[in-house]
Amino acid sequence: MNPSHIELRHLRLLQAVSEAGGLTAAAERLHLTQSAVSHQLKALEDALGLALVERAARPLGLTAAGRRLLALAHSALPQVDAALRDLAKLRDGDAGELRIAVECHTCYDWLMPAMDRYRDVWPGVELDLLGGFQADPIGLLLDKRADLVITSDTAPRPGIVYAPLFGFEMLALLPPDHPLASRKWLLPADFAGHTLITYPVPEDRLDLIRRVLAPAGIKPPRREAQLTVAILQLVASRRGLAALPAWAVAPYIERGYVAARPVGRHGLWAELHIAVRAADAARAYVADFIDTVRRDSFARLPGIRPLVSGTAVTNAPA
Repeated sequence: MNPSHIELRHLRLLQAVSEAGGLTAAAERLHLTQSAVSHQLKALEDALGLALVERAARPLGLTAAGRRLLALAHSALPQVDAALRDLAKLRDGDAGELRIAVECHTCYDWLMPAMDRYRDVWPGVELDLLGGFQADPIGLLLDKRADLVITSDTAPRPGIVYAPLFGFEMLALLPPDHPLASRKWLLPADFAGHTLITYPVPEDRLDLIRRVLAPAGIKPPRREAQLTVAILQLVASRRGLAALPAWAVAPYIERGYVAARPVGRHGLWAELHIAVRAADAARAYVADFIDTVRRDSFARLPGIRPLVSGTAVTNAPA
């Protein structure tokens, strides 16, 4: 066997296959097509003269040869990433400041662990979260009151660049014994006559209203709550319906505290991006923060998808 047959991209491929349990999911995680992943895997197997995956297994499993290369990936890739990070620090310096504005109420649960992981490798970068609802978070970047914004808004703004994080599904939430719980999915008319329980944000910042209900002429009364658990408690108490990201409510759905249904046949998919000033985008500590958040999100959050060409995989529901 020629060691040159094995490249870093092959190790990342095997790692993604092992973590995702299939070629399609691995392709999404690597931002490649399934055919590209299949071709890379087959070419590596041909070069080595060994099968690396057990294709008949579900989820997809690794052979003994595949597991050996996976062990190499677990050993080598962190060292490679650390070395590249150290080189970036030598080039750009290892200190800075990131004031982070978060548009999404439910983002803190997964953002905080990613920030902790980032602090371990960038101890010289001061991280600060800007609390409270921000009417114009991108304006904070332009005014230099924030350095990074996690947002769903990617409207072009001079001097601002966007890095995609992931697409995620907004699920309709209702009491488990609600008559609508018998539906496979909910349509706009199903929300008529029900109170909509939301965070205290303007209607044009709520995907369910902006993309689903308003175009259908449905305007349910709103009741606002600051906390996710308060919204869920109100739904469980039959005070109304809600729509929240799947990752934020998965434990409550598993326990049967609330029921969840897709919004529309194909679901209501939203997306998150990181916005930074164009002048800061190439800074090593900024780029690595974006990579850390993206990697940590895919490792932790259920049901998220890579963004394809900057747009969510599924658009407005029908």
